[in-house]
Amino acid sequence: MNYSVKHETQYRYGESVSLCHNVLRLRPRDDEHQTCRQHTLTVSPVPVSERTRIDFFGNQVTSISLQEPHDKLTITATSEVHVIPRPQVNLAVSIAWDEAREIIAKLPDPGAIAARQFTFDSPHVVRSDALAEFARSVFTPRRPLLECVMELTLKIYDEFTFIAGETDVGTSVAEVLQTRRGVCQDFAHLQIGCLRSLGLAAQYVSGYIATDPPPGRARLLGCDASHAWLSVYAPGLGWFDFDPTNGIMPTSQHITLACARDYEDVGPVRGIVLGGKRHSLGVAVDVVPLEVH
Repeated sequence: MNYSVKHETQYRYGESVSLCHNVLRLRPRDDEHQTCRQHTLTVSPVPVSERTRIDFFGNQVTSISLQEPHDKLTITATSEVHVIPRPQVNLAVSIAWDEAREIIAKLPDPGAIAARQFTFDSPHVVRSDALAEFARSVFTPRRPLLECVMELTLKIYDEFTFIAGETDVGTSVAEVLQTRRGVCQDFAHLQIGCLRSLGLAAQYVSGYIATDPPPGRARLLGCDASHAWLSVYAPGLGWFDFDPTNGIMPTSQHITLACARDYEDVGPVRGIVLGGKRHSLGVAVDVVPLEVH
């Protein structure tokens, strides 16, 4: 499936900004599930400098600097992405979750070593006994890892309420667990926290969901905005994505933008300004399926 993705971010300032530095993560990743065939980044006013690199987690990062007075900044990223439908997975044949935990903790093979960094605390995900306890009803001894993760995904989907505006990037996982409400970012952080509290490896995934669902399918939550879900490492099999906001495993409707420890590492637009006083932020995302010719 091919998609056109347009992600526009606009800042309006209360007074002129004389200096502005921003870090952008707006180019969709290339991996086994998708290919970014075209990507264009437009910034107004035009930056005096622009530099692109790949960060520690394999995401493309563009740094821009504006050094002329401006009262509005518009950043528009336009991409064309080819997404390959993910194959059906037999969740029952995966390795037992408690065995996976031991392998990740102790085995010196490259996969386990690379995954190990995603078992620790990160800025927005702090492990706790409460998170482990929430997951233990699902993670019974010797049960298949992916089967457990899918059931935990459905547990969050069933027991938590999607309500926009009640949380922000500073809302803790502990608070989300207590209030049972939030948005996709909160639910991804929550499930990652549960898995890490059990000694498993889980990473945060930012991206989008296609805005035009197939005929007969319900519109998914998170449309027309950045979306978030998580990926879990299964020793010997690799990484598998789960979306607790919608209670599913992503197929061909999810487009990955970046992967890392949590939102702190993958914010689409981060920066500092000199001046500006109060400002307003507007974000518009449009994901449109393209016909294949």
